[in-house]
Amino acid sequence: MMAYLVLVRHGQSEWNLLGQWTGLTDVELTDEGRAEARRAGKTLEDINLHKAYTSQLRRAKHTLDEIVEHLDRHDLERAEHAELNERDYGELTGKNKWQVKEEYGEEKFMQWRRSWDHPVPGGETLKDVSGRVLPFYEEHILRDLKDGRNVIVAAHGNSLRALMKHLEKIEDDKSHEVEIMTGEVLVYEISEDGDLIKKEIRLTNSNKV
Repeated sequence: MMAYLVLVRHGQSEWNLLGQWTGLTDVELTDEGRAEARRAGKTLEDINLHKAYTSQLRRAKHTLDEIVEHLDRHDLERAEHAELNERDYGELTGKNKWQVKEEYGEEKFMQWRRSWDHPVPGGETLKDVSGRVLPFYEEHILRDLKDGRNVIVAAHGNSLRALMKHLEKIEDDKSHEVEIMTGEVLVYEISEDGDLIKKEIRLTNSNKV
């Protein structure tokens, strides 16, 4: 029995708009972010969702709220989990990305932003994020999928990148190529054995934040 796994990155947040590293800071969506979430919901009208997972941060939870509202699925079973929270950016939290890039240079900036295991001062690497996201996926989300339940995960750039890397079997040294922008929607068909059958990009966003 095949099931759908839907990954949605939260809509634009207040700090996305300002170009600031957000991490675990619990900022709200902008009006555009809420609109992105509603557009995401429109792409999912053909999928009968059975379970929803979000992080514990408002921008992810409120993105799911907008999707649920559009789909009129207020009965959808929901669960919030810290394992799906965004990467902790440590000392970079709250700093403007482009000022950091200017101060430290392109190479260091990209190492901090997109590498697999290059540490951010006082924060997490993508490898660290994968270390909490993947066990959660195996224990909870994959179990639902194997039971034939269609699942939506509304979360963050790095927690979703960790999942995408795992699902698509992307090597560590290629992890910098894995991207998901605000409001983007990816739909994966998963077999009853938990294997990836097909990936479909339902909604893209050219705003790279």
